[in-house]
Amino acid sequence: MDEFVNIFTENDPTNISTAIQLLLLLTILSLAPSLLILLTCFTRIVIVLGFVRTSLATQQMPPNQVLIALALFLTFFIMAPTFNEVYDEALDPLFNEEITLDEAYDRASVPFKEFMSDHTRQKDLMLFLNYSGADRPNSIDDIPMTALIPAFAISELKTAFQMGFMIFVPFLVIDMAVASVLMSMGMMMLPPVMISLPFKILLFVMVDGWYLITHSILESYL
Repeated sequence: MDEFVNIFTENDPTNISTAIQLLLLLTILSLAPSLLILLTCFTRIVIVLGFVRTSLATQQMPPNQVLIALALFLTFFIMAPTFNEVYDEALDPLFNEEITLDEAYDRASVPFKEFMSDHTRQKDLMLFLNYSGADRPNSIDDIPMTALIPAFAISELKTAFQMGFMIFVPFLVIDMAVASVLMSMGMMMLPPVMISLPFKILLFVMVDGWYLITHSILESYL
């Protein structure tokens, strides 16, 4: 502990540089979860799964822990080729001291840029490029991460909401049909959700809903 404190108290430029690097490392580690969410397909997956639960109106079923865990494992499954490429091209050479940290960052950013650019709308990317005054990129390598990450995020949000709308439609039809039947029978005091919930769950089970949702998510990244 004393050695750690001495790094910040001594006037040696080398120690000061080490202290700055240590602070930057701690900052990056604290932001790692947010970066993982924004650089991967986690955002789309967890929103789509949330729409499924909301459209079913099953309150907390499945629980948040189950949805988050499923979203994480699907994220790792979809991102596995990108993660493997990052490890082979950047992390493994860095651990073997074959390249520097700056070179490792440049190599690691390429697979993520390729993945994000494939699923980013040009309109969203140009929004941030125009706002920052950056030149139109000639290749993926020329796209700054500061513009690509938020563009990718809002593209994922739009796609997730589009998929969520398509999920909502059949369950909304069931709710409307049940509400119409109850009104025609004069049972206006009975909440339609209580009657429509078993039918929505039955429909979801009969069509193997979780398989269809997972299949749709995987197909959206091909």
